[in-house]
Amino acid sequence: MHMKKLEHQIADPIGIHARPAERLAQAAGAFQSKIVIAAHGDETEAIYPLSVLGMNIRHGDTVTVTIEGPDEVQAAQAIADVLKESL
Repeated sequence: MHMKKLEHQIADPIGIHARPAERLAQAAGAFQSKIVIAAHGDETEAIYPLSVLGMNIRHGDTVTVTIEGPDEVQAAQAIADVLKESL
């Protein structure tokens, strides 16, 4: 098992707001892997939408998502899809 890492620049003009934070949490919660989102030197597990909102991620910011666990390949694809579709 190798940790998967994604980087994504936020395109949404508002940044990460409630709806996409919830989509991330739902996608992350469907997997056994630990999924952590990081930005501005802070990080939280993606399954906690309020914590993700509290990171104050804005348009143009780059987030790094690390995925580690038994289903990390599938989880990485699902999270990448949410990032592309929602942010």
